[in-house]
Amino acid sequence: MPVLKCPAVVPNQIGGVSAPALLGGTFAKVNPADGREICQVARSTVEDVHLAIARAKQAQPAWAALTVVRRGEMLRQIAMLMREHRETLASLVSLETGKSQKDALGETDAAIEMGFFVAGEGRRFYGQTTTSAVPNRTAMVMRQPLGVAGLIIAANTPIANVAWKAFPALLCGNAAILKASEDTPISAWAFGELAREAGVPDGVYQTLHGFGEEAGAPLVEHPDVAVVSFTGSCEVGRWIAETAGRRLAKVCLELGGKNPLIVCDDADLQNAVTWTLGSAFSNAGQRCAAGSRILVFDAVYDRFTALLLEATHKLKVGTADTDDFGPVINEQQMHNMLASVARAREAGATVLTGGSRLTDASHGTGFFVAPTILEHVGANDEISRSELFGPITILYRVRDFEEAVTMANDSPFGLTASIHTQNINRAMAFVGRIQAGVAVVNGGTYGSEPHMPFGGLRQSGNGWREAGTQALDVYSDLKTVYINHHPGQV
Repeated sequence: MPVLKCPAVVPNQIGGVSAPALLGGTFAKVNPADGREICQVARSTVEDVHLAIARAKQAQPAWAALTVVRRGEMLRQIAMLMREHRETLASLVSLETGKSQKDALGETDAAIEMGFFVAGEGRRFYGQTTTSAVPNRTAMVMRQPLGVAGLIIAANTPIANVAWKAFPALLCGNAAILKASEDTPISAWAFGELAREAGVPDGVYQTLHGFGEEAGAPLVEHPDVAVVSFTGSCEVGRWIAETAGRRLAKVCLELGGKNPLIVCDDADLQNAVTWTLGSAFSNAGQRCAAGSRILVFDAVYDRFTALLLEATHKLKVGTADTDDFGPVINEQQMHNMLASVARAREAGATVLTGGSRLTDASHGTGFFVAPTILEHVGANDEISRSELFGPITILYRVRDFEEAVTMANDSPFGLTASIHTQNINRAMAFVGRIQAGVAVVNGGTYGSEPHMPFGGLRQSGNGWREAGTQALDVYSDLKTVYINHHPGQV
């Protein structure tokens, strides 16, 4: 049984071997809650990437030759090991992200459920059987693996992000290479240890650590990587689409969001406040599905704002289970988002609360940002159209439903959206008209389930969906099969 204790140097996992980077480089991983170094991490370069791809290419055919049911059984074993080690996994997630053990457990349990769901799809790996216009011919469609999958994840929910990509990529018969976020290498390493313990063959699942330019880019550029799945920024996503697109590789992009939450004049305001707090501030706002644009009808704007500010002032920031959210993942991200708030203030925005780093004795060495609410921001201002990935949200006053939906849709993104109303006709009109991959009535902008597809429009993604059975479409291709037979030759 593996001992999931954070190593002094987090190694790569290539071809069944845990080893340092080939050139010996490392970098420091610090705890965002106190700024102290946790460990060193292997700093991979192109040599490590090419070795992992070679091992993956060698191992993939035998993995694909197993029945999909057998692959699903092995993935179920990973999920069972994750459940057995859930407290330890959550502790590692808490250590490297600064979120509370309670929140880390919630994330870990979500990753486990993803494993069980995808493993079950091994018994439902559906194709299609249909009719043919040709006599004595059977027509069918079946799935086939792509080959080597390059998986590049973000740091916001590290163990869940691994599960979202690794489980479906492996079920479909691919060999998978995961490039962990440099901000969250430890939980990715732990998943790799459990995959090995579960019996996943050497070279079928591998983990690389390092920076995007040095380790992620060579993975994207390599001609033997058949599919690249990336969760992260729009800027990097565009580069991946362009680079992998030159060789016509498959690319799945799950990018940013600037997600609207509409509060109508007939909304249950207390419920709307509760969901606004969760959408804007849970996980320190580090969600692509965060509610960062709150569009409130003029008739209830002042009352809703007062209730929201009252509730926000009660939020506790820290790492304890009694706290509401923790730090942002690194110092640079903290400085970037606070600079954006400062520019908005200079342009005329009003900061109703927050807008600064927490610098008291219990927060000063960490990367904690106070929950921040702005108003008097233009719909086309920089802060309205760029993702900050922090505990920052903006209030907008709108006249009515028509203005709210128009403003909600006027965005470079189209990931998630929510409306709060007691009018079923208004709710259904919103569902029909909102331009987003996910629409929610009387809830938050976040909260995906493992059996449901997740993804967005425009700069939020390129059309593929992860989670749900739709994730299998990302990591497999279709093969049309015709079988001709001759009844007279029986």
